[in-house]
Parts: sequence; C-alpha cells; structure tokens
Amino acid sequence: MKFKNKHLILLLLSLLSTIKQLYGQNEAIKVACIGNSVTYGYGLAKPAQESYPAQLQKILGAHYSVLNFGHSGSTLLKNGHNPYFKTPEFANLIASKPDIAIIHLGLNDTDPRDWPDFKQNFEADYAWLIDTIRKANPRVKVFICKLTPIFSGHPRFKSGTRDWYGQIQNLIPLIAAANNTGLIDFHEPLYNRPNLFADNLHPDKEGALLLAQTVYGRLTGNYGGLKLPAVFTNQMVLQRDRPIPVYGKANAGDAIEVRFKGKNFKSKADENGDWRVVLPAAKAGGPFQMNISGKDTSITISNILLGDVWLCAGQSNMYFPLSRSAGGDTAMKSAVSNRKLHLYKLNLQAESDLGAWDSVSLAKVNGLTFFSGSWKTCDSSSAAGFSAVAYYFGQKISRDVGVPIGLIEVAVGGSPTESWIDRYAMENDDQLVDMLSNWRASDYEMQFCRDRAAVNLKNSTNLKQRHTYEPCYNYEAAIDPLTRFPVKGVVWYQGESNTHNIGLYSHLFKTLVSSWREKWGYNLPFYIVQLSGINRPSWPAFRDAQRKLQQQVPNTAMAVSFDLGDSLNVHPIRKKEIGERLALLAGRYTYHKQVKANGPEPKNALLRGNAIVLAFAFAQELKRANNKSLIGFELITNKGRSIAAPAIIKGNKVYITVPAGEKIKAVNYAMHPFTRANLINEAGLPAPTFTMHWHEKENLFY
Repeated sequence: MKFKNKHLILLLLSLLSTIKQLYGQNEAIKVACIGNSVTYGYGLAKPAQESYPAQLQKILGAHYSVLNFGHSGSTLLKNGHNPYFKTPEFANLIASKPDIAIIHLGLNDTDPRDWPDFKQNFEADYAWLIDTIRKANPRVKVFICKLTPIFSGHPRFKSGTRDWYGQIQNLIPLIAAANNTGLIDFHEPLYNRPNLFADNLHPDKEGALLLAQTVYGRLTGNYGGLKLPAVFTNQMVLQRDRPIPVYGKANAGDAIEVRFKGKNFKSKADENGDWRVVLPAAKAGGPFQMNISGKDTSITISNILLGDVWLCAGQSNMYFPLSRSAGGDTAMKSAVSNRKLHLYKLNLQAESDLGAWDSVSLAKVNGLTFFSGSWKTCDSSSAAGFSAVAYYFGQKISRDVGVPIGLIEVAVGGSPTESWIDRYAMENDDQLVDMLSNWRASDYEMQFCRDRAAVNLKNSTNLKQRHTYEPCYNYEAAIDPLTRFPVKGVVWYQGESNTHNIGLYSHLFKTLVSSWREKWGYNLPFYIVQLSGINRPSWPAFRDAQRKLQQQVPNTAMAVSFDLGDSLNVHPIRKKEIGERLALLAGRYTYHKQVKANGPEPKNALLRGNAIVLAFAFAQELKRANNKSLIGFELITNKGRSIAAPAIIKGNKVYITVPAGEKIKAVNYAMHPFTRANLINEAGLPAPTFTMHWHEKENLFY
C-alpha cells in the first residue's frame, strides 16, 4: 500500500510538470542583475546567500528567478581595463534572455586607466549594452542604476574618484531617459550609511539587503502603504506665509488626497513611492485638522497651528532643560498660559555621558533611528525637559509677534559643528573631507569628543560604529529629515566642542550655514550665542571669532552670554537672558520691529595724543553694568605685553589712556576666559568679547 501511494504521487507530479511545460505556466520571471563586485557580493561571507541578488530572490519569492551576473572589477566602458562585455557573465546574461535587467555599472570606470581617456564613450557604450540585452529578448524591461556610494576613505577619493564618480552619476539619469529605461537609485538609500561599507566601496550584508529592498519596491510598487514623515503629528505647527509641502510614501500609483481648511489636494505616488502636495501659503491661525487618505489608509492630524517654526539646535547649552535653569520652576508653572506655543523635542536614544551604550542604542545609532519625538502643546510637563534657551526665545517671540510659534529642539550634548554638516558639503571641500576618515583617531576632533565616544562605544565591535559626534551624523539622523519642512529660521548655540581649532571652526560654521540654506532652499536667518565666560584658555579668542563670523556671514546675528557665565561650569544656569536676547535679535532682523537688539559693537579706535578712543555701533549711550567702574579693557604692546588699562566712558565712546612710552598694537575687551567686563548700552545689552588691531596705513585700530 505504501508503494502504491508513493507511485501515485510520483505519477501525479510528473503529469503536473508536463502540463506546466505544455502550457508554459512554470516559467518564473527571470531577473538579471548585471554589474561589478557590488552585484557579485564581494567582501560578503556568503555571496551566494548574502549578495543583493540573492536577497532579492528571497523577497520576490518563487514567481521570480533572480540571476546574479556580477563580475568583480568590470567596467562599463568597452575600452576599459576590464570591460564587462568580455566577461563570461556577459555571455551567460545574453543566453539567459532575461525578462527584467537591472544594470549597475560605472564604479570601476572611475579608475585612472579608464575615465580620463575614454569618458567620451560612456553614453554610447551604455546604450550598446542596453540594445544588446534587448536584442536577446525584445520584451525585456531594463532598469539602470545610479551608483552605490564611494566614501571618502577610498584611496583615490580626492585624487580623482570623487570628481569622476560625480560625472558618471550625473550621466546615468540622462542615459536612462535617452534609452527609455527605468531608473533605480542605488545611491540615496546608502549614502548616509557609511557604517555598512567596511572598505568604503562594498556594502555589507545589511547594505545588500537595502539594495534588494530598493529593487523590490521599484519592481513591485510595494512600499508598505501610506506613511508620513515623523514631524507630521498632532499639535504640529506649519510655517505661515510660505507654500506648505505635505509629503510621504505610498505604494506606487496610489492616489493620495489631502484635505485641509475645507479644500482637497490630490497627488499620486510615483514609481519610487514618493508623493507630495503643496498647500498654498496661509496666514497665522488655528487650530486646524488635516486628513491624508490613500488607497486603504486614512490619517488625521489634529490641533495644527499655522505660525512661525524655529529650529533650535546645538550642543549641551541648547539641550539644557528648562527645569534645571534659574527660575525654571516659576517658568514651568506659567508655561500653560501660552497655548499658542508648541514644542517638538527630538529625544535621544542614549545620552553622550560617561556610560557605555547598550546593544539597542548601538543598533539605533547605526540605523539612523537615534532621534524620536512628537509635537506637544506647551505646558508645565512638556516645557520641563525642553531646551531652556529655546523655550524663553519662543515665549518672547510669541508674545511680541502675536502668532503661534513652533519650536523644534535638536540638540546633542558635546556635539561638534562637523556632526551637523551634510556629507556632500564635507566631501566636496578639500579641507573638510579629511575630517571624515578615521575620525575617532583624528586631531581634527577635540580630544573630549574622541574620549567620550570611546566610552559610549565600548561595547561595539564594529569598526565603523557610528556616534553622534561623528562628522555628518546629526545632520543625517536629525536635520536631513527636516529639510523639506519649512521653518522661519535657526537658533544656534554650539561651539564648545570646537574651541581647540578656531580657524577650522570658522570654516565649519560658514559651511554649515551655507549647507542648511541650500537644503531648505532659502536664506534662513541664523541667531547664534557667543560662548559664555569660563576658565578655559582658548575661549576668549573663540568668542572673538564668533563675533567676526556674524559680520562675515549675511543674515546672522549674535547674542552675548559671557556676562552670564560660570568660571567652573560649562553649563551656566541663567538661560532666560540668553533666550530673550536671541528673541530681540529675531524681533529686530526677522520681524523688523523697532527694538534695540544688539549690544555695543566696536567700529574702530583712533589714537588721539596719549589716548585711544573707541567708537561703537548700536550705542547711543554707553553705560557700566551695575554702575561699577568700567573694567575689561587691556592694551597689548608691540612686544606682546598685556597692560590692564583704565577706561572711561564719554557719551558713546570709550577713552583709554596709553602709558607713556608704550607702543600699542591691539586693544582687547573681555579677552580673559572668565571675565566680569561690564560695558553695556542704554538697553542694558552687553558688548561682546573683541580684539582690535592697529593698522599703520589707516592710522586706526579695527
């Protein structure tokens, strides 16, 4: 009986196979993955199971047959050093007559043996490859891919690869359009994941999975249904007086409808699952409700305000919470009185304090899911843990301007400026690109940052483990997701972790501002805080560099804080004054209110007899804080000796007597690490730390 059952089963299977062959029902869709070592799976422990084509097969399932035709080191250029069309994989590809072809070639064409001599043939050679595949199967669907990243640790990055790679990358969309192929972006999913590239060129197993998922989405149109960015939650504030983009993901082709303020706006998800509608600019008001509906899902967002959104970013003094600030208890009790102030705090998965991060935190920082949060109406609870500087700034702006205010806090204690800059900007800057490689052992980074990162990452065995102090990290994990969300401007309190290299900081800050403005697409105002007073030797010169930066970078202004400092504590607790000084600057320069917002700013100084006379902007009348004797000025002789100089105020000028026989080359104010320098103007706002040098030709100090 057992024999008969077995024989019957075999007979049925044979019959079924014959029927399928006769009617062609057993033909799986053949997907040919064409490329170089990235397609092959170079560097993976088990390429046959871990390469992107192998993982694509698992995702697509039995209805597809995914074939790997990757050949390590191959070039697309037919005159290249290892042309793909001469490989065995190419011959097997043509013989397979694929139904779908995924081509990812071009990385090896950046070789100096190839691109300088034969770049003019790239488009024609690509077209030849596409046409040859189509001749094998006229019904084939061809997709060509934008290149996976080559990171700056690559040995030829600065000497040619970076620029040649960019030229090839720019050609690929043009080639897709000219040859009527589909286009798949292999660059975008991996560009912010350098931890997945041990050798800066080949993705690991997780990176290969991201490529497989990218191809899967493009072939099937399945992107997991309707999704919104994390910043779209109840209680959000949308920027008034600007077109309002509403955007997200959905399955390809799905119709999307957005209903807001009684009007409907329609869109459709494109082949990459992206959809977007743009609501017309609107005046301040609310609360409103928004409904976003897709094929099978509807999302409603409630209590939306239209007003001004300010991004408040930086390191620990921006992170410093209201609950710990001077007068914080009183402020928290009154926070509930302003219902038009909404707060969005991006919380950190783990603090960058003196503790080793656990496996969950290590995984989240690598996966760029280290930050999370939601919009909240301001009350005693939500305000308590929110940035004190940002809170006081927002409260004053809300009162003075009379519109709803949304504050987005993105702050990381100890984070250096370079962690907030986008990768492309740093890679394409011949000075900053060198900061990207081996940052944990680099003198570009402050020793504090390297030491603290070493403690936090103690439990990690991944040589490319990421950290919030790593160059580009905070931009990639926190800022980049916000760049499509319009904001009014930026409040920036950072610099403590860059005081070891003042010249480099100046370049970094300029790069950050220009980068963010480019990403948002308009001239964001930046209001910054000059660092406080503390007994750290490099801080006076750093504060003066900050002062000069506001003069060099348009649409920036600086609030002074050294008078609120603590000689031993890098986190002074008097945050209200700082927040309100920033609000005065915004009131004057963004909202164009007739308010006094600046402290006395030195213009020049003349030598008159035995006195140096300093003139100031933003001061109709100079004063002394607390009516004490004027202190803080010193003279530097031509031999470099410092002389404490008695100074007096006459109207809106300061007079300093030069000791007999001394030749002075510089005038300093508040140039000690911790200082009680006390020059203010009629509005009670302090003068910044500054130094002025003698210029013989002009016969003055400036």
